[in-house]
Amino acid sequence: MAPPSRKKVIFAALVGNFLIAVTKFIAFFFTKSSAMLSEGVHSLVDTGNEVLLLYGLRRAKMPPDERFPFGHGKEVYFWSFIVAILIFAVGAGVSIYKGVHHFLHPTPIQSPYLNYIVLALAMLFEGAAWYFALTEFTKAKGKWGYLKAVKRGKDPSMFVVLFEDSAAILGIVVAFLGILMSQITSRTYYDGMASIVIGLILAGTAAWLAYETKGLLIGESANKEVIQGIRKIAGSYDKIHHINEILTLHMGPDFILLNLSVDFDNTASAGDIEKSIARLDSEIKQVYPKIKRIFVEAEDRRATLMGDPDRF
Repeated sequence: MAPPSRKKVIFAALVGNFLIAVTKFIAFFFTKSSAMLSEGVHSLVDTGNEVLLLYGLRRAKMPPDERFPFGHGKEVYFWSFIVAILIFAVGAGVSIYKGVHHFLHPTPIQSPYLNYIVLALAMLFEGAAWYFALTEFTKAKGKWGYLKAVKRGKDPSMFVVLFEDSAAILGIVVAFLGILMSQITSRTYYDGMASIVIGLILAGTAAWLAYETKGLLIGESANKEVIQGIRKIAGSYDKIHHINEILTLHMGPDFILLNLSVDFDNTASAGDIEKSIARLDSEIKQVYPKIKRIFVEAEDRRATLMGDPDRF
């Protein structure tokens, strides 16, 4: 089940982005600002993204079945990747297109002060959502730095919202500057340039999100600290002569699959091996609750070394 803080962040962003999108489209209707239209599309895409993230979290809670014996945890990764694609294709694409069109065929901005009011409200709403997302992400990242937490984090729903909100705040600043420059210089192409820059911001954000979620979607291992901890636990058993291989796979943010290959002592009986495996399974799951399934293979050290020497 998704932690309450995870859903709170997404719900907060959903409500905020919807309200912001409505106000931006109203402002565009009256002012005909290209940058404001881009910002409206941006907020609308973000609203849809939050809906997809919530849908992914809901699907991830589905129990295992015959077709998906390890559950549906990777639904979170899939929908996070779709969010990145939508930001790039819809948000960035529409913004750049409208910006180029406005740059080539500029039209005067009407009632620019209405844009400033809307942008100020958007900054207020977006800033509150961004601060809430940052606070929850700071709690979740623990002792890691922010970039390290994004690279090593296994829950994209947390940093996707933070990235979206960060891009939204940058977009608001760019839109404000574009409209202001158009008003001061009476050159309306600044508004179109702002729309293009907003599109490029969205494209960069989407590319980074896609890169970070791609590994999770394909199948990333658990973090090194977890693997080292597993090795330490298994190495403390007298009946285990050598640890051949530790393979982990994140089936979701809160589900790790572990395959452990060990060489048991030749003097160990079948009963000793059975008891050791049962104790090992229980201890690892107690120390690392996210490890839900453990498979232990009893293999001779020499046989494993001959099979693939590069995996140790």
